[in-house]
Formats: sequence, structure tokens, C-alpha cells
Amino acid sequence: MSSRTVIRGGLVITASDEIHADVLIEDGRVAALAATGTPAAESFTAERVIDATGKYVIPGGVDGHTHMEMPFGGTYAADTFETGTRAAAWGGTTTIVDFAIQSVGHSLREGLDAWHAKAEGNCAIDYGFHMIVSDVNQETLKEMDLLVEEGVTSFKQFMAYPGVFYSDDGQILRAMQRAAENGGLIMMHAENGIAIDVLVEQALARGETDPRFHGEVRKALLEAEATHRAIRLAQVAGAPLYVVHVSATEAVAELTRARDEGLNVFGETCPQYLFLSTDNLAEPDFEGAKYVCSTPLRPREHQAALWRGLRTNDLQVVSTDHCPFCFSGQKELGRGDFSKIPNGMPGVENRMDLLHQAVVDGHIGRRRWIEIACASPARMFGLYPKKGTIAPGADADIVVYDPHAEQVISAETHHMNVDYSAYEGRRVTGRVETVLSRGEPVVTEREYTGRRGHGVYTPRSTCQYLN
Repeated sequence: MSSRTVIRGGLVITASDEIHADVLIEDGRVAALAATGTPAAESFTAERVIDATGKYVIPGGVDGHTHMEMPFGGTYAADTFETGTRAAAWGGTTTIVDFAIQSVGHSLREGLDAWHAKAEGNCAIDYGFHMIVSDVNQETLKEMDLLVEEGVTSFKQFMAYPGVFYSDDGQILRAMQRAAENGGLIMMHAENGIAIDVLVEQALARGETDPRFHGEVRKALLEAEATHRAIRLAQVAGAPLYVVHVSATEAVAELTRARDEGLNVFGETCPQYLFLSTDNLAEPDFEGAKYVCSTPLRPREHQAALWRGLRTNDLQVVSTDHCPFCFSGQKELGRGDFSKIPNGMPGVENRMDLLHQAVVDGHIGRRRWIEIACASPARMFGLYPKKGTIAPGADADIVVYDPHAEQVISAETHHMNVDYSAYEGRRVTGRVETVLSRGEPVVTEREYTGRRGHGVYTPRSTCQYLN
């Protein structure tokens, strides 16, 4: 049986266009669009009609950086694939790309299989995987080729976290050389972890144990230095590079310079760096621990460079790096020693709304909102035009968004499995009303109508931005 839905009367916004149009959905895909009120639109018939008058009709968000059920520092990220994808849907995100982890001494395949087992049958929305490469050797390099062939086309390496995920420059170069051959995209956590560990040790020896010192030892210059080094290693290897969670003015400058040189270098930032700052890390009574993530929050003056980078396309993507740890019992592991606070913040539910607030505040335009949150991540990670746009043939991952509704972000009302909100009490304009995933209603007029297991694994092609 064919199933049809029509979304009528809304302003359809994609990365390239804004048009008052009706959208016809058939069998989980967009079948047609037609300007509202025209004979073509009037001819659309369906069992389900959604009235979007006065609302935006936008592609479902693509969050290219999440960590569900991630082990870190003796504990696990608080969101499972079930709770995390449900919360994502509530926030208007209909696809996530999570990170499968290779442990040192194990194969990429073992890590990928473990993450497939966590996610399969549990997700409310569609998902893909990147691969964290922690142990570069000849076998790993061969496996990278196989993973690209089966739709895992991006590989993350860390210049931080010695003894856990850290790769040295030689390992990074080898992986980049392999990516240059097989079409994969290297994603980089760019911080000089060796130097940071020295500063951590020295700070603790001085008795500087509070959360705010997490930000002080992870210096912006060490993010910029690592970003520069990653860019030059990628240039030597002839490989593309995607730098994750860019937080500092100096790191943006490195990316801008590389892009001006014509290199295939890309940058991502996250809402926490756009809306929060070291003021949050310095909150009293250990409250600052809620805001410990790496790269760390920066002084507020760095935000202008990030917004500018998003406007000039020197930063292409806003993802969340959603990696939630409860304040009670998890963040508290670092009382008396900031280096033991699990690194990560919740945010998968808040990204689309915060970025709409940026539209309201005049930082970006509406189409740029959709570009950085939907279309660019879909293109970056080989999901476009199946995901990230509203066009005939695309998956019907569609959000009806009320641009006038006001809401207050709070842990009392969010759906993430974490006991605090990083944006507690923040008033924003704009709210998700209805969410379709492949044509199926996951949120219907602010009620959850989705189900665990609806979301399916989505293999990806290679990065669609390469020269």
C-alpha cells in the first residue's frame, strides 16, 4: 500500500531557496513540490494532510558529531541510542552520524561491529557512523579501504588524550595518506595533548583543581598549533581534512588561511562555543563541571570569530559533539581534580533551536541556518541529497517549525537522558512542531509518535566537497 502525505501552506526553506510551497510525500520520499495555491499544488491528494500555514517547512537536521553510549573516563555517556535519537527528533534532527571506536590492540571491524550492536533496532531516526582510529598499523590501514567501500567514509584521529585515543604525527600522516588514496575524510581533534598534559600536571600541583582550570590549561594557542600541524600533514599527504569542534579565534585563522590557499580543509563548530563561555566554566560550587568539554569553552570574545567564520564559510558545519554526562554521579567524579571530570556536554536536542535564535539575533540568515545544520553536514559526509534538503527523490525527513513560538530551555522539559541543561533558563524564539522521518511522524504537534527501531543505518558516500 502506497502512503501519501501533503504538507500545505508553509514556507519551504532549503540551503538555496525559500518558497511558499506544498510538499507531496509518497512512500517515505519527497514526490513533488508546488507553489501553494497553484493548480499543481491543489492536485496533491493524500490520506494525511499537515497544515503548515504560518510555519517553516525545513529539512530534518543532520548532526554529524554525536557520542551515544560512549565510554569515557570510567563511565559512559548518559544517552543510549534509543534516548539520544528520540531527543534528537524532538529537536528537529532526523539523522545523526555517531562515532564507532577502535580500541588499541583491536581492529576497526571489532569497534564498528560493537557500535552496530548498540544502535541496531534502537534508534528513532536514521544514523551513520564515523570510525575513531586509535591504533594505526598496516592492518588498520587496509581496513580503512574496506570501511570506505561499505559506507563508513570518515575517520577521526586525536592529537589529544595521550594513552587513550592519541595518535602521533607519523600515525596521523599514514592514515591521511591512506585516506588520500581511498577517498576517506580525516576528522581531527586538534589540540596538542602532550603539552596540555604537562600544563594539567602543573596546575594540579599548584592546587588549581576547580573546573575553570580545565579551560585554562587547554590553551587556545595549543588548539591553533595542532590545527596548523594537522593542516600541513594533510597537505603533505594530499588528503582532505575536517577539524572538529573549532572553538578559538586562532584556530579559525588557521583554517581560513588554508582555505585561502585552496586546500580541502573544513571546519566545524558547536553551539556551546557560540553561546557559552569560560564564564560558565567558572560557575561556583562545582557547577562549572557541567560545561567541561574538549576543546574547552573559551572567553566570550572568541564567539565573534566563530560567527564570522560561519558567515564566510570558513566554518561549514555546526554539530553538537553531544556527549552527555550527568552532573550527579558522573561529572562529580572530578571533584577536587578537574582532569577527572568526564569531558562532554548534552546538546543534540538544542542545536536547531539555538541556531534559529541566531537567525532571530541577526548572526546568520535563514538559508544559512539550514545550510550549516542540514545541507552542509549531509554533503560533507556523503548523505546529500538523500538527506539535508527538500527535493523530489530526497528522504522525507521534514520538520514543521514554528518560528514565532517562544520556549525556555530547561532540564525539566528536555528529552535527553541527562540531569541538567547547558542552556538552563535560556529563552529562545522558534520551536519544532512536527517531525517526519522518511515520511513517518516522529513528533506530531509536540507529541512523540515515533518508535524505537524506525531509524535505520545509512551507508554514506565520500565527501561531496572535494576539489
